[in-house]
Amino acid sequence: MEILTLFLIAISLSFDSFAVSVSTGLIENTIKFWQGVRIAIVFAFFQATMPVIGWFMGKGIEKYISQYDHWIAFGLLTIIGLIMIRESFKKEEAKTFNPLKFTTTIGMGIATSIDALVVGVSLAFVTKNIFLMILIIGSVTFLASMIGMLLGKKVSGKLGKRMEIMGGIILISIGIKILVSNLIS
Repeated sequence: MEILTLFLIAISLSFDSFAVSVSTGLIENTIKFWQGVRIAIVFAFFQATMPVIGWFMGKGIEKYISQYDHWIAFGLLTIIGLIMIRESFKKEEAKTFNPLKFTTTIGMGIATSIDALVVGVSLAFVTKNIFLMILIIGSVTFLASMIGMLLGKKVSGKLGKRMEIMGGIILISIGIKILVSNLIS
């Protein structure tokens, strides 16, 4: 799989973490650098771990569905992309939680990475280098989370919704690219 494609997947997966980080910055506008680093590490850990779990699940069934894997990858990425777009239009609930509390941070990390589990299943059909996948997804998520918290302290909350929509569009586009490249070859 091309490194560029992995970066695009990592960017699209990191939009949920970015949006939550923006919200964290809005809620806790006095957040300290090291508090932000801790949150970003948790988000990066889950965002990089979930695709690995999905990747192993996908590898276990690959030999049975290798003729249809590009259709499955296309379908899964499209569904996740559409869900991300749909979720971006839902109204925000009033935030009364403390994002700096470690258990809350863990919960946010898991919640923002569930879609990465399904993406990992898709990646099992198109990439062999799991370590590169972990490195890229984790690094991009860490950076996106740190930037999101910083921006959250500076800008309005509408940016997060736009980023979720863009993340959904990117995932759908990658699914189309995988499908078309397999149908052409």
